[in-house]
Amino acid sequence: MLPTRHLLEFLLTVYVLIVIPGPSVLFVISRGVALGRRAALASVLGNTGGLILQLVLVAIGIGSIVASSDAVFTAVKLLGAAYLVYLGARNILRRKSLSSLFTPDAAAEPKSLSRIVREGFFVGATNPKGVLMFTAILPQFIVRSQGHVTLQIALLGSICVVIGLLSDATWALASGSARQWFGRSPRRLERMTGAGGAMLIALGFGLALTSRRS
Repeated sequence: MLPTRHLLEFLLTVYVLIVIPGPSVLFVISRGVALGRRAALASVLGNTGGLILQLVLVAIGIGSIVASSDAVFTAVKLLGAAYLVYLGARNILRRKSLSSLFTPDAAAEPKSLSRIVREGFFVGATNPKGVLMFTAILPQFIVRSQGHVTLQIALLGSICVVIGLLSDATWALASGSARQWFGRSPRRLERMTGAGGAMLIALGFGLALTSRRS
């Protein structure tokens, strides 16, 4: 059963979190720049698989907790909010170092598609934004009165996965153009990363202040 009363708010929140450049976006772009669009799309496939693994683990492990414990839920929410603020501050402080990703370098070592998919899977499975999305943000939109908490988590989480897939695939297809655009002015990536950091901080404070759905 999909909770729809706050679906638009959920979609906007998840969309903002996903489109902010993070580990998966930078990994996909780097694969596309170094190895081509086919490799970038293979990275997207692996990354999506890793994100699905996160969702399955969360749906199985957190469903009963979300349904029964307000204290645990609040603790998870506040920890997630604090980590969002931390990620945002780190993005702002490290924004200049990211420009080195788009400087000319030596040709990349050829890799098989299966290896690229495996590497993408590891990035997706360990992506902290995915963990935050599934454990701290997504449960905000669960409506306990509708029941089937685990199913609600799975359905909303699937929407997150689809949005992430479309976003990463877009970056993969545009990876060559992205390198040229960023390469002409490294400060563009700095500004984008700084703005993304500010948005993560804002999301963190918003998450901390948001009340639980009834």
